[in-house]
Amino acid sequence: MPSSFPVLGLIVALPLAFLIVLAAVPARSVGAIRTLGLLGSAAPAGLAFYALTRFDLTGGGWQFREGARWFTLWMPSFDVVSHGWQLVPLPIDGTLAVDGLSLPLLFMATFVGFMAALASWTVTHRPKAYWVFVLLLNAGMNGAFVATNLLLFFVFFELTLVALFFLVGIWGGEARERAAYQLLLYNGLGSLIMLAVFLLLFHLTGSFDVSAVAERLGERALPGWLVTGTFLALVVAFGIKLPIVPFHTWVLNVHPVASAPMSMILSGVLLKIGGYGLIRFGVGFFPEEVRRWAPLLAVLGLINLLYGAFLALQEGELKRLIAYSSISHMGLVLFGLAAANEEGLSGAVFQMVSHGFISALLFLVAGVIAERTGTARLAELGGLWQPMPLASGALLVGALASLGLPAFSGFVAELLTYLGLFKSGQGVIAVLGAFGLVLSAAYLLRGALTAGWGPVPERAKALTDARPVEVVPMLLLVAAILWIGVYPFFLDEAMKASIGALVARL
Repeated sequence: MPSSFPVLGLIVALPLAFLIVLAAVPARSVGAIRTLGLLGSAAPAGLAFYALTRFDLTGGGWQFREGARWFTLWMPSFDVVSHGWQLVPLPIDGTLAVDGLSLPLLFMATFVGFMAALASWTVTHRPKAYWVFVLLLNAGMNGAFVATNLLLFFVFFELTLVALFFLVGIWGGEARERAAYQLLLYNGLGSLIMLAVFLLLFHLTGSFDVSAVAERLGERALPGWLVTGTFLALVVAFGIKLPIVPFHTWVLNVHPVASAPMSMILSGVLLKIGGYGLIRFGVGFFPEEVRRWAPLLAVLGLINLLYGAFLALQEGELKRLIAYSSISHMGLVLFGLAAANEEGLSGAVFQMVSHGFISALLFLVAGVIAERTGTARLAELGGLWQPMPLASGALLVGALASLGLPAFSGFVAELLTYLGLFKSGQGVIAVLGAFGLVLSAAYLLRGALTAGWGPVPERAKALTDARPVEVVPMLLLVAAILWIGVYPFFLDEAMKASIGALVARL
C-alpha cells in the first residue's frame, strides 16, 4: 500500500461508515446487522495490525500523520497599528497520527473491540440499536488514541462516554440505569475538568495541537501556581477514568451490571484512556510537575494497589472481584508514572496493553459463567471444570496472567514498572507494593479455583460450555497475552523512541 494510504483515518471512519450502512438495514434483518457490526469492528483491528507492522522502529515522533482542516475559529485580537479590535482566523486541524506510545494502545483497543464484537454475536434485545452504539464506541475509543489535537481528542473521549452510557443503561442487568447515570456523572465531571484544562492550554499557547502546546509551554515562564493547578486538574480528570482511588466507585457499580462485551471494553480499553492521558498530557506538557509530584503519584499507586487487592481478597462476586483487581493493577500504571524514567514509563504502557488483554479475557469468561449458571457469586459456583472445561481453563489462564506469572504479559509489565520504581529511588514504595502482588495471587487463584474446581454439584452437570463465538475470542486473547509475554521485544522497540523522548523532557 502507498505511504499516502490513510490507515488511521480508516480506523476511525470505518466503524462510522458501517454504522451508517447498518442504520439503513431493516431491524428484522438480524443476521445482516450482526455481520455489518462485526465487520465494522474487525476492519480497524486489521488496519491497526498493518500499522504496527509498518511502524518505523528506528524513528521517533509522529508517524502515519494525516488530516485536514477541521474548522476555523475567529478570535478577537487587538491591532497595535490601528489601535482597534479585529477578528483573526485561527485554523483548527483535525490531525491524526501515532507514535510509540499510542500505537501499542491503539492495536490493543481495536483488538479488544473486535473480541467484544464477537462476544456480542448472541445479543437479541434490540440488536440494531445495540450494534449502532457498539460501532460508535469503537470509533470513539480508536480516535482517542490517534488524535493529535486536544479538541478532537475531547470529542472522541465524549463519544465513548455517550455510547457506553446507552450500552450499560439499556443492555445491562439489574440496577443498570443507576449504574449508567453514575458512569455519566463521574466521567462527565472528569470531562468538564478536562475541557477546562484544554481551553486554558489553548489560551496559554494559542494552539490545540499536542506538539505545539508542549513546545510553547516549555518556552513560556508561567506562574508556579498556574502550572501546578493545571497539572493537578489533569490528574483528577484522567484519574477519574483510570480510576484512581477515591474516584473509583463508579467502576464497581458498572461492571456487575454491564454485559460481558461492555465490561471487556470498559476495563480493557476505556480505563486505559485515563492512563494514556496522564502520560501523553501529564508528562508531555508538565514534565517538571511530574518530577515534583512523583512521591504523591507513587503513594496513590500504592493505595490503588493495596486497596483493590484487600477488597478483592474478601469479595464474593466474580465480576466485582475482577473489577477490584483492575483497580489494583492500575496502581502499577501510577507507579510507572511516578518512576519518571524509561523503565517505569515503558512498564506503565506495557501494563496498560497487557491488562487490556487480560481483563478482557477475565470479564468475557465471567460473563459466560454468569450466563450459564445464572449467578456470579463464588459461594454458588464450583466444579465447573467438568461441564465447562474451556471456560474454566480460560479463567485460570487469565488469573495466572494477571498475577504476573513468567511467560505471560503481566510479568513483563510488572518487572519493568518495579525496576523503574527502584531506579528512581522509591524502593520503600516498591517493596510495599510487592505485597499487593502477593495478594493478587491469593485473590485471583481463589476466584478461579473456587469457580472452576472442586466437587461438581448436581445442578452444574447440565451446563453447556462456551459457544464458538465465545471460544474464538478467548483463544485469541490468550494468544495475545502469550505473545507479549514470550516476545515483548517488538512492543518494547516500538515504544522505545517515544518513551525516550518523553524521559528526555523530565
